[in-house]
Amino acid sequence: MSSKKYGVLLVNLGTPDAPTPAAIKCYLAKFLSDRRVVDIPPFIWKPLLHGFILPFRSFRVAKLYQEIWTEEGSPLLVYSRRQQALLGEQLAIPVALGMTYGSPSLPQAIDSLLQQGIDNLIILPLYPQYSSTTSAAVFDSISKILREYRTLPTLYFIRSYATHPAYIAALKETIEQSFEKHGQPDRLIVSYHGIPERLAKMGDIYPQDCQATTELLSQALDYPADKIVMTYQSRFGRLPWLSPYTDKTVASLPSQGVEHVQVVCPGFSADCLETLEEIKQQNKMIFLDAGGKKFEYISALNDNKAHISLLEQLVNHGMK
Repeated sequence: MSSKKYGVLLVNLGTPDAPTPAAIKCYLAKFLSDRRVVDIPPFIWKPLLHGFILPFRSFRVAKLYQEIWTEEGSPLLVYSRRQQALLGEQLAIPVALGMTYGSPSLPQAIDSLLQQGIDNLIILPLYPQYSSTTSAAVFDSISKILREYRTLPTLYFIRSYATHPAYIAALKETIEQSFEKHGQPDRLIVSYHGIPERLAKMGDIYPQDCQATTELLSQALDYPADKIVMTYQSRFGRLPWLSPYTDKTVASLPSQGVEHVQVVCPGFSADCLETLEEIKQQNKMIFLDAGGKKFEYISALNDNKAHISLLEQLVNHGMK
């Protein structure tokens, strides 16, 4: 019997502590100061960030968060906590949750695991598709944190799981449930968070991972492949991002005779501002205002049983 003591670190992006301008300003300051997220030279970016973006964007984003905030708190944190608890029950080993930006922090999560005597750390960023802006940012942060420790655990870093059979199966299940409830749409939009085109040209494999997920999902579904539309959402700034853009696609479809669309966002392991406000609310209004008739957002995998099973399989593979 192995004497190794394993621990699991679940990592997600993070969320403000409250839907207030002050809390959001603090959160965005950390997020947008990461060179993995914004690689503009600091002497150019910092004055712009602190002098213009944060003072104005914090108030606007606070209003958006207020629309999706629940009695339990931020949806992203609520679902992430549930994932942590359910995975811990399934694995019967320590599972900690850390956010790259915000609370609970990565230093707190790592310290809690090491205090329990774990000597093998499995790191699972909750990003199915790899990107330097997400998965690599997690790796950077953890590497920096571990510099403070004299004795390091053996690390197993799960870079991505864009093509894992259990992941595709879990997505298929949620989509089929939506089809059964609302009927098959004229188009199924598969929307991923975007990144600047420049990063992809520099070698970020994110678009290839997104394409791989979409192709496998198309093969798994009993639904015409030519009715599946892959898009990118949540662009920021004026530089070109990966396209086609979700909002512009949604706006254009009614003129093509498309009356009913459903949108799934496979890149989000938990519902958050970008799914609940941007897609479920904003893009729905865009579609209806353009002449569409029916719009449904298909929830993220969240704490679904199939999702927890996927996470368990990913961790078990790391323990072999």
